[in-house]
Amino acid sequence: MSTFNRRQFIEKNLMGLGSMAFLSQLPLTGHADIISSHPKHPVGFQVYTIREMFVKDFPGTLKMMANLGYQGVEMCSPPGYITSGFEPLVKMKPEVMRQVITDAGLTCESSHFTFGELKDNLEERIEYSKKLGLTQMICSSFWLPKEAKMSDWLKACDQLNEIGLKTKKAGLQLGFHNHHMEFEKIDGELIYDALLKQFDPKLVKMQFQVAVISIGYKASDYFKKYPGRFISAHLADWSSTENKQVAVGKGIVDWGEFYNAAEIGGVKNFYVEMDMDKFKESVENIHAM
Repeated sequence: MSTFNRRQFIEKNLMGLGSMAFLSQLPLTGHADIISSHPKHPVGFQVYTIREMFVKDFPGTLKMMANLGYQGVEMCSPPGYITSGFEPLVKMKPEVMRQVITDAGLTCESSHFTFGELKDNLEERIEYSKKLGLTQMICSSFWLPKEAKMSDWLKACDQLNEIGLKTKKAGLQLGFHNHHMEFEKIDGELIYDALLKQFDPKLVKMQFQVAVISIGYKASDYFKKYPGRFISAHLADWSSTENKQVAVGKGIVDWGEFYNAAEIGGVKNFYVEMDMDKFKESVENIHAM
């Protein structure tokens, strides 16, 4: 499973209408006390893994997730993710989207954007983000080919630094999200480490994907090694005995260490991104930590 990455995980684990059936059986009340008891680390979710049900019933899915105990949502830019199933949301105005999210009892500070749309339509994307009420714009990946050289990665970093300068002037913090591929090596050097060296710490913050624990990399190590360099994190957990992803709190991640180190790293937002059937148990375990 060492080559397991977000793209493979998503395509393998999407449950479509089965996920909708699962959510329809969840209780719709009783989460308010749990939420208010854990204000320091609000828990959000990333929409990508539930995108099929999300685009079919945008307000309904948001309300269901809120009633599980989630307090925030991280979007994916519909125009940038048309080929990933977000086309039905393209025509929804950001002001309307913002209101629907608010009506569901959720906040939305962050969204993923493709590198291509940030390069080609930045001004429009900035305007969209401000109308949606975002404070953070996250580049989901460079999606460079496997044969890319380190110089290609560093060139992309320089381009993102330039984009980050423009978003900063607009009052928005730019970030970069990793996958497993950034934890591969080129000529003996870890790509992720090279990216951290090349990014301007003020212009491009990092969003750490905790799922790389499956290949031996701990978020807490990076939070402590690079103080203040992180803006958010995607939460997941891993069972080394079962060799599969499990609900947050049921695997090998030391969550006490994680949250303590996250303070050092500068993490402001936490988003669960897992199989649909693990969302409920994950948020319950997080609130109980």
